[in-house]
Amino acid sequence: MSSSDPEKLMLKADKLTKLSLTRWSADWRNATELYEKAAVAFRYKKDNAKAKEAFEKASKGQEILSSPWDAAKHMESAAALAKELGNWSEVADLYRKASELYIECGRSQPASDALAKGANALEDANPDEAIRMYADACAILEEDGKEQMAFDLYRAATSVYIKLQRYTDAATFLLRWGLSADQCKAVNSQCKAYLSAIIVYLYAHDFKQAEKCFNDCSQIDAFLSSDQSRCASKLLSAYVEADIEEIKRVAQSSTISNLDHVIIRLARKLPTGELTALKDETAKDEEALDENDLT
Repeated sequence: MSSSDPEKLMLKADKLTKLSLTRWSADWRNATELYEKAAVAFRYKKDNAKAKEAFEKASKGQEILSSPWDAAKHMESAAALAKELGNWSEVADLYRKASELYIECGRSQPASDALAKGANALEDANPDEAIRMYADACAILEEDGKEQMAFDLYRAATSVYIKLQRYTDAATFLLRWGLSADQCKAVNSQCKAYLSAIIVYLYAHDFKQAEKCFNDCSQIDAFLSSDQSRCASKLLSAYVEADIEEIKRVAQSSTISNLDHVIIRLARKLPTGELTALKDETAKDEEALDENDLT
């Protein structure tokens, strides 16, 4: 039937949105309905490029009709089709637009979810943008007091950083996760995030930063009295003593086994560098302290 031909539906809808001598105002209500029908028909025919265009136009129509929720849903559909087409820059733009429309509705969870879907789609094609989208998705939830809902997003972003071998960034993001967990009194998650950050620094063979991180986190009572703190202390002591067997033993402990898989994998590969030099360096630091001791 010609009435269900998506090409004709699009042409008819386009005409309704254009002004002419006989049409002084755009008929977005009827046009949007036609765009929606066309989008569904194109998607059924697996003509993803035209379906994406129709969903974008349907989204614009719903936005003009002051229905941001429906506009956001259509924009998400367009973004999903952009993913199918491999249009990665559009994936980011369309999911971001969908997120903005959900925020317009005052709906933080779907706004965050839209960014997370975009981030997940971009992890391989554009990991930097994926990380930005994960971070923005976390921020949306945190601003709405829903920190606990952001934990999976922190986990995903950390995994991307580690995949990129950007260990300092991964540790920084884990510390941010710890802060977010602190805000919602999720003590166990907070302590796990801090121990994970220390392990990431050790994996990057940055003992001084790992030690500094431990000392900073130990200012927080919840961490100081935790199993994760005791585990980190044992790891750092084993590094100072250049005791490879002890490092491997601690890495197999139940405390580390309860961390996220990506962190467990790093811990089980410790130590990653030369420990003798570290022991010598630590001894020199202690000697320097003794020489400066005037008591």
